[in-house]
Amino acid sequence: MADGLRKGLTSYGDAGFSLFLRKAFIKAMGYSDDALNRPIVGITNTYSDYNPCHGNVPQIIEAVKRGVMLSGAMPFVFPTISIAESFAHPTSMYLRNLMAMDTEEMIRAQPMDAVVVIGGCDKTLPAQIMAAISADLPTVVIPVGPMVVGHHKGEVLGACTDCRRLWGKYRAGEIDDNEIEAVNGRLAPSVGTCMVMGTASTMACITEALGLSLPMSATIPAPHAERFRSAEASGLVAAEMAKTRGPKPSEILTPSSFRNAQVVMQAIGGSTNGLIHLTAIANRSPHKIDLEAFDKLGREVPVLVDLKPSGEHYMEHFHHAGGVPKLMAQLGDLIDLDAKTITGQTLREVVANAEDVPGQDAIRSKANPIKSEGAMAILHGNLAPRGAVIKHSAASPKLLQHTGRAVVFESVEDMTLRVDDPALDVTADDVLVLRNAGPKGAPGMPEAGYLPIPKKLARAGVKDMVRISDARMSGTAFGTIVLHITPESAVGGPLGLVRNGDMIRLDVAKRSIDLLVDEAELQKRRAALAPAGTPDWAKRGYAHLFNETILQADEGCDFDFMRAKGK
Repeated sequence: MADGLRKGLTSYGDAGFSLFLRKAFIKAMGYSDDALNRPIVGITNTYSDYNPCHGNVPQIIEAVKRGVMLSGAMPFVFPTISIAESFAHPTSMYLRNLMAMDTEEMIRAQPMDAVVVIGGCDKTLPAQIMAAISADLPTVVIPVGPMVVGHHKGEVLGACTDCRRLWGKYRAGEIDDNEIEAVNGRLAPSVGTCMVMGTASTMACITEALGLSLPMSATIPAPHAERFRSAEASGLVAAEMAKTRGPKPSEILTPSSFRNAQVVMQAIGGSTNGLIHLTAIANRSPHKIDLEAFDKLGREVPVLVDLKPSGEHYMEHFHHAGGVPKLMAQLGDLIDLDAKTITGQTLREVVANAEDVPGQDAIRSKANPIKSEGAMAILHGNLAPRGAVIKHSAASPKLLQHTGRAVVFESVEDMTLRVDDPALDVTADDVLVLRNAGPKGAPGMPEAGYLPIPKKLARAGVKDMVRISDARMSGTAFGTIVLHITPESAVGGPLGLVRNGDMIRLDVAKRSIDLLVDEAELQKRRAALAPAGTPDWAKRGYAHLFNETILQADEGCDFDFMRAKGK
């Protein structure tokens, strides 16, 4: 098997000439024959001026290169798409699969014996892992790390749970223009991903639980020197993997490792987005995520990490308390400790080395959990035949069993235009319904599931109400919110049948979400629906590909032809 510079030669019909030409051109960069004869470690560069979450990537790259060279291999840095959550139109989820395709094809197209992928902001880590599984080259994953906390008037702040909380206060008239502007400059005091248990932190913890990154890599704050020492160590591991040609993702990712990731996701109070991403990752392999099994784990696995939005702390506190290794130690026999990692260690060895931090209260024991059940539950019913998800660890307990009147918004635009209208017929006991916000309907399944409390209710002191949609929600958000209703309304799902005034019943204990309208009436409404056509936004280019091939939330929202066995 060819390796190093001889791998994947450009097709000129003459392999000898292909290698000769490749070496001639790369020598223009000043490389020696000694350098070019080494095993090659590719390193993705996801830095962008549009991506403050990845602001430390240049330093991480230099540290990785140092580790690779210290181990006698040759690093080659190459660019890929960079996606930043708050800068991607219409939504970063719309671009996740494009990044996965870009990363996979660049790994395949260029000569490398191992690859280091560097990511963080919500959709980048899942995209890169999806790519790595499909390319199946020895891979080390490096999360960029969370920001450090901010401060305002003696209060600790974190993007973006406190973004949403304080914006809610501003909408309710509790804080003024000057204060919200001051808060705006203090929420994100450093580069890195959100320092609460949002999607970026969730995916970093899942990655570590899967065994694809070094121990503690999920939680080290982005600006800390330890982040760059971990990157150097990741380079050393990648170089050894390049020399030994393994382990590959297919050798690391097993049913046990996927189960471990699900246990950790429940125990950290993880983002609901993590379930979509983990499903897409698993579908790139021979394995699957079973939503019923995930829900069953949620009944067995307690939330042990006291972190916003399910608790009180921030990622740096989780890190200093011992990080994911300490969490797995506390989870005990809920974790399969014989699962392997990229370092050659098993999780048993990783857990054995977990730091014991006296007095820390960010990671609880099973005897003293934050919540007795896991973060998420899977709901079914006539509104969600293929399932929906609720992060009940971040919901209001009194609303987890609730029946209310539907107040329907046809789209994100409709919601934006009407939610604050003083004439809107809405009370705190109603159920806000958003449709046409799923993978196809929006498009790109935006994080619009966190429907704002109508301003007139917010100003009357209402902090939470039941909200349901086929959209997603940021993992940083708090509220009694049912998401990912599948199938989505844009493909004929029953959410499209709901009318203003219909009664909707939510019962999380029974794992149900139902529209209280008889079947005969629903059939009549279904017959009156207009047939779906190709929308104007999807006539050409990537948008057309997206619209034609995107899967539903329960299948990970990947493209149908990108799964392990193709279309």
